[in-house]
Amino acid sequence: MSPQQPKTPTLPMCLSLVVTVATALSAAACAAPEPSDSAGTGTEAAGDPATAAADASALARLLADGQAVFGAFSGPTTAEQGTLMGQNRELDFVFYSLESGPFDIMSTKVYMSGVAEGSGTEAPHPLILRVPPIRNGVDAAGANVAEALDAGVAAIVFPHVESAEDAAVAVSVMGDELWPGNPAGTLLSILIVEDRSGVERVDEIVATPGVSVVFAGPGDLRSSYEGDMEAVEGAIQAVLAACQAHGVPCGITAGVDDIAERIEQGFRMFIVSDPATVTAGRTAAGR
Repeated sequence: MSPQQPKTPTLPMCLSLVVTVATALSAAACAAPEPSDSAGTGTEAAGDPATAAADASALARLLADGQAVFGAFSGPTTAEQGTLMGQNRELDFVFYSLESGPFDIMSTKVYMSGVAEGSGTEAPHPLILRVPPIRNGVDAAGANVAEALDAGVAAIVFPHVESAEDAAVAVSVMGDELWPGNPAGTLLSILIVEDRSGVERVDEIVATPGVSVVFAGPGDLRSSYEGDMEAVEGAIQAVLAACQAHGVPCGITAGVDDIAERIEQGFRMFIVSDPATVTAGRTAAGR
């Protein structure tokens, strides 16, 4: 997804973010040992499926209740940055990307260990992970998702979804714990429509049974529509209209100047880079 952000965004080290969780876990479940710089390091909290399930369920409950939810780009993918993220308790999730480059889940677990440590006795922020596009290979997509879920990731983001077939793969590789197909599900499948071809087939994509959330991706849509911003906004609104028609939460990136408008339009999941945008969004959403 490149909506308004680079593929590998960098945030200031002072940025810290929050997950709002409907129910608190015990301190023992959330506590994590000191993060290590070695690639194989994780924590019980970061990789504990029970902890991840509780966090993902909290996020699903907010969406099921019609709430707007807020997450942010991970920033530098280090344990130290993860700790800073965990210390601030205002967001609902953290967005982390492995779309390009090596699919390094071990480094992701190190980052998650930092989030767990920074969260203290609170539940760690759910991590939603962007994986490489399904068009790179269905078997590879399944293997990547299985590895990520085993590491304790709460949701999978599938970029460049272009068809109902892509959407069906994104649903099938998530297993039986996928919300809302399973109303008590603990996982989310998040699809990004960011190509002209996907916009042209957006209704069938969104209508795919089991899809949790669909994002409009302004950044790549800008490229796909060759900089025609009127066409880009039309595509964004087409994604939103399809989501509303099928009762699927719709997501987008936003800034402090437009997040209130996007909430009013009906978008319900946001990824941002500026903590001030989170504050503005929560205010606009009544949270």
